[in-house]
Amino acid sequence: MRPGSVPRVLVLAAALAGLIGAAFMAPASAGRAERVTPAAAAAPTAFTHPGVLVSRPQLDFVRDKVRAGAQPWKGAYDQMLASKYASLSRTPKPRAVVECGSYSNPNYGCTDEREDAIAAYTLALAWHISGDARYARKSVEIMDAWSAVIKDHTNSNAPLQTGWAGSSWPRAAEIIKYTYTGGWPNSGRFATMLRTVYLPEVINGSHSNGNWELSMTEAAIGIAVFLEDRTAYDKAVAKFRGRVPAYIYLNSDGALPKTAPGSNLDTREKIIKYWQGQTTFTNGLSQETCRDLTHTGYGLSAISHIAETSRIQGQDLYPEVADRLRHALGFHAKYQLGEPVPSSLCGGSLKDKLGPVTEVGFNALHNRMGYTMTSTERLTEQQRPAGSNNLFVAWETLTHAGNPA
Repeated sequence: MRPGSVPRVLVLAAALAGLIGAAFMAPASAGRAERVTPAAAAAPTAFTHPGVLVSRPQLDFVRDKVRAGAQPWKGAYDQMLASKYASLSRTPKPRAVVECGSYSNPNYGCTDEREDAIAAYTLALAWHISGDARYARKSVEIMDAWSAVIKDHTNSNAPLQTGWAGSSWPRAAEIIKYTYTGGWPNSGRFATMLRTVYLPEVINGSHSNGNWELSMTEAAIGIAVFLEDRTAYDKAVAKFRGRVPAYIYLNSDGALPKTAPGSNLDTREKIIKYWQGQTTFTNGLSQETCRDLTHTGYGLSAISHIAETSRIQGQDLYPEVADRLRHALGFHAKYQLGEPVPSSLCGGSLKDKLGPVTEVGFNALHNRMGYTMTSTERLTEQQRPAGSNNLFVAWETLTHAGNPA
């Protein structure tokens, strides 16, 4: 072999690798080529419990801070206990069929289901922090009431409703099942409810506005953890990996935003319409920014929640989404804080506010990963203690402010 020559076997291997790589080049939406790789398994070999949004070390950190009277945790805890969701006299309102139309019209059990799910989670948190078993028993009562009755969700908002309630239920169930020693005889029936009523509705995602699919994916991942369903977990993570780049734009994406698999957004015109008519794209812009900040907040919150659960389960998704999430949080925070909106952004006007959704992402990206997030930090501190949006977000100053665990 001549000096400097390449062995023939290596040449053949390189050629083969090129053919394999070409096989994974998908035709790009609107003419943009993008590499598609096979989905990597994400589910842990052994699931961590409690492990949906909050872990045992995180819960213990919060408990110790509250009992020491430290802020902002004590103030956040007092706010939670004063809410309707922590009431020990709460009467659950389960229904066999929850029917939710667009904007919850009709609303047959929609608000009741979401709020009972948040209450079950709230009471589970109160139990772990206070040690008062009455809270655990009330949480169990609410979960048992629903698992004994509900059979289906119907009408146009059924996927979103299932995603919202299905995000809160497993958070509550994880805390109760794995920290409360007083017993939960109907935990198996609750698991069956999640598997048969909720999971089929959310596991395949949605091609509606991105916050829908992200909320549904959050529910799917939380349910998969509680059920220890590795197949469902992997499928949900694959949905997440396809949706996040299609929900938050980065300059490195090119002239147009990325599109989610199966979205059929194959022309520039379709993409711009899907992005609410926006034609100028910049770091951190969301697919729903020009709709309003509130719906955008739903999507950013679900992204943070999914990444947080993945971190607890041992495969941290934050590094994959960190640039998009930090830019998106900062981008929207600065305008909510009062920075003038340029005419190139949504015609110079933005609606509404993000809501109490920044704590989880801010704690992960700034406190754990070290990103400077000036606007997000200001908004997060300004909104403390963050309460509930009465849909699927609750008490995140309490659970995640400065939480190193």
